[in-house]
Amino acid sequence: MRITILLFARLRDVVGTPRLERDVAAGAKVEDVWAVLARECPAAAPHRAALSAAVNASYAKFSTPVADGDEVAFLPPVSGG
Repeated sequence: MRITILLFARLRDVVGTPRLERDVAAGAKVEDVWAVLARECPAAAPHRAALSAAVNASYAKFSTPVADGDEVAFLPPVSGG
């Protein structure tokens, strides 16, 4: 399956791009998409604990399945005031 990975803020800086397209196995979950990214860019791995995820612009757990053509976004913590 082909998916699009969207990256924001510090994670975008670490990976060096805001958008990637990658292939994942059928039955993959958001966690599997993260594993692909972390293998490709080990400097991203330490950021996992602080991230949220979204699939097709809806917040999702890392256990959420993904489908061919989905967009998976990894979102940094949000602060404001």
